[in-house]
Amino acid sequence: MTNALTRLFTATVALLSFTAFGQVQQEVAPPYNIKTVSFTENTQNVYPYFRLGESIQLVFDDLFGNEANYYYSIQHCNYDWTPSSQLTVNDYLNGFDSQRIQTYENSFNTLQIYSRYTLTFPNKFTSIKLSGNYIIKILNEDRDVVFSRRVIVYEDRVSVPVQVKRARGMAERDGKQNLDFAIKTDAFVFQSPLQNVKVALFQNGRFDNAIYNVKPQYTIGNDLIYKYDRETQFWAGNEYLYFENKDIRNAVNNVLRISAGEVYNTILYVSNARASKPYTYFPDVNGNFVTKNINLSATNPFLESDYTWVFFSLSAPEFFEKKDIYVNGMFNNYAKTDEYKMEYNEKTSLYEKAIMMKQGFNNFMYVVADKNGKVDGENAIDGNFYQTENDYNIFVYYRQNNERYDRVIGRGTANSSDIIN
Repeated sequence: MTNALTRLFTATVALLSFTAFGQVQQEVAPPYNIKTVSFTENTQNVYPYFRLGESIQLVFDDLFGNEANYYYSIQHCNYDWTPSSQLTVNDYLNGFDSQRIQTYENSFNTLQIYSRYTLTFPNKFTSIKLSGNYIIKILNEDRDVVFSRRVIVYEDRVSVPVQVKRARGMAERDGKQNLDFAIKTDAFVFQSPLQNVKVALFQNGRFDNAIYNVKPQYTIGNDLIYKYDRETQFWAGNEYLYFENKDIRNAVNNVLRISAGEVYNTILYVSNARASKPYTYFPDVNGNFVTKNINLSATNPFLESDYTWVFFSLSAPEFFEKKDIYVNGMFNNYAKTDEYKMEYNEKTSLYEKAIMMKQGFNNFMYVVADKNGKVDGENAIDGNFYQTENDYNIFVYYRQNNERYDRVIGRGTANSSDIIN
């Protein structure tokens, strides 16, 4: 009996270990007190893509402002975001993780106190050795995950020319954008490219509508060609909405009015669904945001910019009781959580939501999703127009025969302002 129980216990542990290693590493959304999480480069917010050897910087604010201790861990992942079970930490890191974040500063001259944390790689404890997908986890003192972020570290071993085109099918022609691209290199010969080469396609730095598992349509010598009609298409969406409250006391740039309380309240004009309206171009920053305080006495916008309750309201009666609607952008990493889910007000016949946000310039969009957070791009509240300006990034993954991990060997970029028929 003892031997049987031992074998059963061993098998159970092995199964649990396999299951843990095989789970897709989803991003964990931060709790209410953690805000303005972003990857930055030269103080500017950027998409989570970095060349191997470049500095990676992750910043966030803790609204408790009590200088809490936070730690970090880093996990290398496969193409499909499952952990790279054939690698040890020493394989992909120089040094070690599970270290305390040592760089933080406190806000000043603000109604809402906060502590701003900065995590940079490489640091004196940790540097990244391999390209690939990574999940960075921020932990509390009990080593529980507070939040996590995906990041892609890539090499420049192949070139990836990309062209944005209008969709070829008549049904999608006015609302989708198609990516034609190739993978080119003279440095080496691909081994079994149909099996070993994979690509991931991203629009405006988003993971929630990324395209995976597209094989080369054909090859020309060592070049891999992707000229699909449907497999590499994105719903084009519409230009992002925006508001600006860099002067937190005055109502400008889509702000209806300001009111004062424990913190300032920023009430925006009502947004009307734009799907049935003609496309109108106006410049945006593709979901990004800029922290800014134009008060003449402010010298550090990252520590002297205040937080404010921002009140969003949307008129979209045709969506009532169909699917959930979220306020999304880079400011919240397109999170589909209750904190950003709009609520229908029967008295006003509007969808409404109040969100605590840092002052400055913010792009945002209204996203329709089901109960599982799956985005419904086809039925976008603001419609889909092929003229919409979008950023596109394509990453090439390669695992040659007998290699233990998925390398990211190239990056292609394009913008739909150069769209052709």
